[in-house]
Amino acid sequence: MYLAALNVKGFRRVEELNLRFRPGLNVLVGPNNVGKTAVVDGLRALLTTAEEGALRVDAYDLHASGGHAATEITFHYVFRDLTLDEEADFLPALKPMLAAPGAPDKYEAHLWVRYNTNGTTGRMRPKRWCGDHEENSITTEMLEDLRAVYLPPLRDPASGLKPSRSSQLARLIDRLANDSEKEELVELLKKFEEKLEVEKPVAKTQSAIETRHVAMLGSTLKQALKIGLTPPEFQRLAARLALAVEGLDIEQNGLGYNNLIYMAVVLSELALNPDAAYKALIVEEPEAHLHPQLQVVLLDHLQAIEAPVPGQKPVQVFVTSHSPHFASAAKLDSLTCLHQGEGKIGAFFPREATFLPKKKEKLQRYLDVTRADLFFARRLILVEGTAERFLVEAMAAKMSIKLREHSVTILSTEGLNFDCFAPLFGSAAIPIRVAILSDADAPGYPVLGATPTMSAAATAIAKLANTHIKTYFAARTLEYDLALLPANQTHMLTALADIHPGIAAELKLKVDAAAAANKPRELFCGMFDRGPTVGNVKKGEFAQALAAVIADPAVSFTTPTYIADALVYVTTP
Repeated sequence: MYLAALNVKGFRRVEELNLRFRPGLNVLVGPNNVGKTAVVDGLRALLTTAEEGALRVDAYDLHASGGHAATEITFHYVFRDLTLDEEADFLPALKPMLAAPGAPDKYEAHLWVRYNTNGTTGRMRPKRWCGDHEENSITTEMLEDLRAVYLPPLRDPASGLKPSRSSQLARLIDRLANDSEKEELVELLKKFEEKLEVEKPVAKTQSAIETRHVAMLGSTLKQALKIGLTPPEFQRLAARLALAVEGLDIEQNGLGYNNLIYMAVVLSELALNPDAAYKALIVEEPEAHLHPQLQVVLLDHLQAIEAPVPGQKPVQVFVTSHSPHFASAAKLDSLTCLHQGEGKIGAFFPREATFLPKKKEKLQRYLDVTRADLFFARRLILVEGTAERFLVEAMAAKMSIKLREHSVTILSTEGLNFDCFAPLFGSAAIPIRVAILSDADAPGYPVLGATPTMSAAATAIAKLANTHIKTYFAARTLEYDLALLPANQTHMLTALADIHPGIAAELKLKVDAAAAANKPRELFCGMFDRGPTVGNVKKGEFAQALAAVIADPAVSFTTPTYIADALVYVTTP
């Protein structure tokens, strides 16, 4: 069985949130303050009711908006793919699923947790029930069938591996050892203690203590004393075992590696647990202790264990992350994108988006660390390449627009691949403002202010516009539109002189000699359409040089209208 859905209502910043999960790995991403921790605590309200991970809720956790506060907090859980034995264990919770005509009946388990205020203390008490009626309380047996381990952010994994009866290491050893193996270990310990007690240091210590003990209490009140490692019981033996790392105590090992070791122990114990019907691992911000390479290593393992090895049971994993490294390495189908749009917190699931053929796979390949920023942005500008990214940022700064203060991210799609990204945004997806900047690629050399003739590619890009995506086009290309503005022509030649002084000197003579109407064409062709026998100026290299020129406070530079309009759109409150 696995947790297929969770509804959160009235909890902290969440008015109501519907989440859909998949078996295996679920990675929750999104900017700060969009409810990732609230979702984790919603999971904990049911799944970690043991003392070590129990959730404490008070009146401050009630959702408040517009001067009105919720009066209760409700979590609704739906489990699917139950076996017949699991259906029997959760019988009061079962409700029939909608099935196709002729298909066998299927059932899902519905469980609820609701918190209400308790008098004047401010503390909120949970009520847990299942099925359609609150009278059907969730039994202790049901809760024991739901086994989850919660790893908080900024955790100290060494404390969970120290010798103790409740350590994860002791739990794992208990899972892996059968009764006969436990008896063998106890016998081995007894034989070792028999040898240990006759060794001189131990024997002399025992004699000294006994002598003093008898002298103090006398022969009537004395007790039988014996020095040993531990009483010969398996549970006590398991509780005293410790994990060493390359010959060092676990506390001497690095925090990042200790987190990975701890997760390895926890996942092993969960997968080998024969008692619980459902097992889950809940991890907040694994990147807090792991550098980017180890983040990817961990994610690869979590994705690999979605299909358990023989003899082990599946573990559903929930991870929250602020890390673009983690998001870029995750499969799109495993992502849950939390966002704050339309005035409230919502969720979007990329696996449910409609992509054109092969575009989803292409997007997965494109999601490197930089582009994965789109899952954490509050506003977004999509451009064709690196040159546009450099120049748009420089022109925004020249217009005194601080993109970071508006949480605007500029991403390159490496060409005209906007249709790979567009399905992620809109009123039914991630509802943030997105501006697409591209080229109309009009034939010839349009004059300033003319309505551009759209190429077939530009027409297709324009059709991607929706309630949140707007498209903006250069008349021909970005570089040509920059050259159309007379105030920019001298600065473009200055940037060219920085990287190609010879070409710049020759081109300046041609531009100066050309009529005003022909200067944009002369300038553009002299850099980017120089003919078949000579190489063109590289756009990325030129963009870096021009961005440096634009950054000069003494330079007056004019931003093309289509870019200025896009910047206004993504920065308007």
